[in-house]
Amino acid sequence: MSTLPPGEFAAEVTANETVFAPGGPGAPRSSTVVSRSPRQLAWARFRSDKKTWFGAIVVAVYVVLAILAPILVAAGVLDPYTPHQNLIGDNGLPAGGAAGVSWAHPFGVEPGIGRDTLSRVWFGLTLSLLISSAAAVFSVVVGVVLGIIAGMSRSWADTLIGRLVDLVLCFPQTLMLLALSGVVVAWLTGSLHIPKGDPAQATYVIFVLGIFGWPSVTRIIRGQVLSLREREFIDAARLLGAGNSRLYFKEILPNLWAPILVQFTLILPAYVSAEAALSYLGISVNPPTPTLGNILKSSLQYASADFLYFIAPAFLLVLIVVSFNLLGDGLRDALDPKSNR
Repeated sequence: MSTLPPGEFAAEVTANETVFAPGGPGAPRSSTVVSRSPRQLAWARFRSDKKTWFGAIVVAVYVVLAILAPILVAAGVLDPYTPHQNLIGDNGLPAGGAAGVSWAHPFGVEPGIGRDTLSRVWFGLTLSLLISSAAAVFSVVVGVVLGIIAGMSRSWADTLIGRLVDLVLCFPQTLMLLALSGVVVAWLTGSLHIPKGDPAQATYVIFVLGIFGWPSVTRIIRGQVLSLREREFIDAARLLGAGNSRLYFKEILPNLWAPILVQFTLILPAYVSAEAALSYLGISVNPPTPTLGNILKSSLQYASADFLYFIAPAFLLVLIVVSFNLLGDGLRDALDPKSNR
C-alpha cells in the first residue's frame, strides 16, 4: 500500500460517509464513498420489494383494526352480540335480499340470528390475533431459550434438547389436540383456576400450539448459535470471566434478533389458520364469542344461500395469512440475503 504525499489528498469524515478530495480540505470533491450499516442495507432491500410492502401494509392495517375493535365495542360503535330478528325472514335468511346489507349493516346480518356481520368479523380479528400472537410468543420464547442452551452446550444438554425436539415432532398434532382437549381444559380450570368456557378454551389453544410449535424455532436458533459461539467476541467474553447467563442473553441473544423476528412473522399466520381449524373442530373459542374460525364454521351451511356471510371471514382469513407470509419472506430475504442462493 503506497503512502500519498502530504496535502495531496485530504479526508472528510461524517457519520455515514467518507469523502476523498484532492488538493486539501478546500478543494472540490472528486469522489464520494458512502458506507452503510447492515441495518441500512437490510432496509434498502426491504424497501425495494413491492410484495413485502403490500404484506406489511395489510398486516399493519390488521393490527390497527384488531386494537380498535374492543374500544369500538365498549363505545357501542360495534355490536357483535345483539340479535336483530326483525331483519330475518321466515326462511332464516336476511330479509329483503342482498344478505341484509344496509347503511346500518354494511356486511349484512348473520342468518338465523341477525347479529351484525361486520361487528362480528371485526371483533373476531382481535380474538384471533390475541390467541395466535400469544401462542407464537410462547413458541418463540421457549424455542429461543432452548436453542441458545443447545447451541452453546457441548455436553449432555445439547443431546437432551435434541431428543426432546425429535420426541415432540413425532406426536400427531391434530390427534393430540383432540385427545387432550377435555383433560387439559379440566386441569386448567381446576388447578390454575382459569374460568370455564372461552378463557379456558383459549388458554388451551395457546398452550398446545406453543408446545407443538417451539421445536422448529429451537432447530433454527441452534444452527445460528453454533456459528456465533466460535466468534471472537464470545472468546473475549469468556476470557473476561463472563458466566453462562451473560453469554446466552447478553452476547448471543442480541445477535439473533433477525431470525427471531422472521420466525415470529412466519409462525403467526400458521397459528391464525390453526386457530380457525380448531374452531371448526369445536376446540377453540365457541359462539357467541366471535373469532374468524367459528364465524367461518357457522357460515359454511349458508355458503350458497348467503354468499356474503361466507366470503367475508374466508377472504379476510386468506388475506391475513398471505400477507403475514409475504412479510415474513420479505424480512428473511432482507435480513439474510444469502438465504435465497
